[in-house]
Amino acid sequence: MSKRKQPGHLFHSAADERRYATPELKGERFANEQINSPAYRLAYDDMDFLLRDEMRPVRFLLELSKPELLLKEHGINHSVVIFGSARTQDMTQARLQQEKAKLALEENPDDSDLRAGLARAEAGLRQARYYEQARELAQLVSQQSGCDDCPQLHIVTGGGPGIMEAANRGASEAGFESVGLNIVLPHEQQPNPYITPALCFQFHYFAMRKMHFMLRARALVAFPGGYGTMDELFETLTLIQTGKIKPLPILLFGRDYWEKLINFDLMVEEGMISREDLGIFQFIDDIDRAWEIIRESLDKD
Repeated sequence: MSKRKQPGHLFHSAADERRYATPELKGERFANEQINSPAYRLAYDDMDFLLRDEMRPVRFLLELSKPELLLKEHGINHSVVIFGSARTQDMTQARLQQEKAKLALEENPDDSDLRAGLARAEAGLRQARYYEQARELAQLVSQQSGCDDCPQLHIVTGGGPGIMEAANRGASEAGFESVGLNIVLPHEQQPNPYITPALCFQFHYFAMRKMHFMLRARALVAFPGGYGTMDELFETLTLIQTGKIKPLPILLFGRDYWEKLINFDLMVEEGMISREDLGIFQFIDDIDRAWEIIRESLDKD
């Protein structure tokens, strides 16, 4: 008389599923059209099927679930999200670019393209201070959090170069793990080398990536950037304005840049936002003050 299987053995384990997903089909009896048909593949082992337009909801769920599970396993429960331009260079690179542009223009002083190139290089040198500040802020947040009643705050970035690299670099240099949420793009999006490898994720969907930015966020710091930075910043402002998430510190680093870029007062004057909506964010130029604001907000929770 055969033994009855225990309830725990009624279903295949995950290891069994992986093993059965790609069985070794040997022998002539497996060499038939049915076995080799795409329809015969297990659904989760059939990439052509998973990449169909109709399967987009499943892919959304996968992009939600994979980072969520791995972040929990690594104890990443609270974060400071740092946004900013992928094009910002560190000070050393920026100085080299400026010197190179200067020499090129000295050799061809009438070349308008070289003159424009020098102007861009000088702008890059001005912006390089933000790389260094993002790096220092990430170090400070990583080192100062996780003590007394302050939870450990992990740095989360978009995972690419520029300001993102600077923030991951600062956390890494302080000896702490940090997260990179990369996105598939035609350019400017290779993972920077300072992300903790086990916490370096890649997304196809911007919406799901932005959700992961906010799921654990205790503060958001936006350094000068372009369309991507603006997109991420204004989505967060809207979430707070509409009560979809609890208020959290939103720090716009580099007052001169942000006030030139966006006329928030005009929005108030024209009735597009309320005067109270200006209180959702703060301009900041000082690293220590940025940490003080973040730290004080944790005491209020």
